[in-house]
Amino acid sequence: MTEPAPDQISGGHLVAKALKAEGIDVIFTLCGGHIIDIYDGCVDEGIDVIDVRHEQVAAHAADGYARITGKPGCAVVTAGPGTTDAVTGVANAFRAESPMLLIGGQGALSQHKMGSLQDLPHVDMMTPITKFAATVPSTERVADIVSMAFRECYNGAPGPSFLEIPRDVLDASVPVEKARIPEAGRYRASTRQAGDPDAIERLADLLVHSEKPCVLLGSQVWTTRGTDAAIDFVRALNVPAYMNGSGRGTLPPGDPHHFQLSRRYAFNEADLIIIVGTPFDFRMGYGKRLSRDATVVQIDLDYRTVGKNRDIDLGIVGDAGLILASAAQAASGRVDTGAARRKEWIEELRAVETQAFEKRLPRQLSAAQPIDPYRLVHEINEFITEDTIYIGDGGDIVTFSGQVVQPKSPGHWMDPGPLGTLGVGVAFAMAAKYAEPDKEVLCLFGDGAFSLTGWDFETMVRFDLPFIGVIGNNSSMNQIRYGQAAKYGNDRGRVGNTLGDVRYDEFARLLGGHGEEVRDPADIRPALERARESGKPALINVWVDPDVYAPGTMNQTMYK
Repeated sequence: MTEPAPDQISGGHLVAKALKAEGIDVIFTLCGGHIIDIYDGCVDEGIDVIDVRHEQVAAHAADGYARITGKPGCAVVTAGPGTTDAVTGVANAFRAESPMLLIGGQGALSQHKMGSLQDLPHVDMMTPITKFAATVPSTERVADIVSMAFRECYNGAPGPSFLEIPRDVLDASVPVEKARIPEAGRYRASTRQAGDPDAIERLADLLVHSEKPCVLLGSQVWTTRGTDAAIDFVRALNVPAYMNGSGRGTLPPGDPHHFQLSRRYAFNEADLIIIVGTPFDFRMGYGKRLSRDATVVQIDLDYRTVGKNRDIDLGIVGDAGLILASAAQAASGRVDTGAARRKEWIEELRAVETQAFEKRLPRQLSAAQPIDPYRLVHEINEFITEDTIYIGDGGDIVTFSGQVVQPKSPGHWMDPGPLGTLGVGVAFAMAAKYAEPDKEVLCLFGDGAFSLTGWDFETMVRFDLPFIGVIGNNSSMNQIRYGQAAKYGNDRGRVGNTLGDVRYDEFARLLGGHGEEVRDPADIRPALERARESGKPALINVWVDPDVYAPGTMNQTMYK
């Protein structure tokens, strides 16, 4: 490619300048001829380029980067199959409300509708699963439309955007003065909406009169970085808190307001239920798991989510942190008639919590072989520290972990989100370790989930991104296996869901990482310690009992 004149700039360099203005310090990518001028621009702008082995991983990594940092992530892929390979990652970010930009290549505008290499209607395909999808029509507009796409990522609840850039638009050069190049920090409005003041006053009244309240702190508490406000809220008003999604870790284990195992009881018995930043989707029984007699308040960034699938008594649209802080402040000057009864309510829930924990504890300490999955996730929970980012990537095994593993700091839990996408683990670990190199990253995989994108373990080795991978290996897609057996009988329970007995520890060593095999539960903790000390990407292949299922798997309504 001919170098542009000093007073000219190429489309790829305009992309890089726009990314730099957004604070992007890394792109995740798989190379292709349509997009290489972006790489050239990234080198000049000091933006790292992490090249992966599958475009799905690039998109998942951009999603994971956004979740960890609070900044938008960016993936760059080539046209045609490069873009279609990334669709799953974009769809996952869309359901998880994660702000990221996918840039895809496209054939030259001059070859439009001529059948150019890898030409597909990318924008049409991406429109239903993004907040914004467009073609960049000219080189002068490249940076301008990149910044437009990022703005759309933050319109209401966050989400992904997509741009396709035709090859001749990207490779062409234009005079610098003809191109709009956004400057960092000079075109972004605040997205923090404080909520309707009247609604917040009403919430304060509900709180001080409530005797049996509870709050569910969902992913938007972390998305809005409202952790401190949420903590102050539950402590000031003595409200028991449950957490899901990225909201896990808002309160540390052992905090007097941290509850986990008594949620169903609380939702049945509470007189006031506050749902913060999580929709009434399948995880919430579409709202049916909340008592009909309770007053229900829903707080969300997206107006369309409030009251969807279930009627509510009060809905507030806005930033979770700001609304919780405002409600606590508004309640502070009022007579708190429910205060004494709330103390008894906390004790009541703690008793339910303790009973549930003690009932399950023998399985968490089980010495059985093959290993009880409860023992595996118990050992992981005992092993992680305040600096461990925990990632769950799987079906049945991660359902077990959701009951037991408790992150010890805010923003230290990652899972696919409501799309239920398997294969996010390596990509999330990649993004987390890149963004937080001083943190420990531990990912629990199902063997089926790891198989989907596991080759990018080599990318972790190549870029020296150590993490601890634990594979709960039962040689099955066990969540589906349970459902098949339940619906069609045990004689058909193994159709289409049985995997080989793969030694993933040997796979790790083959690619230059650390690998160990564990069959005895007493060996789990020593293996975790050695993986930590290895300083390498690691896989611990733990053989778990294939005939044990998580309660959450057995209770799924699709199998009833």
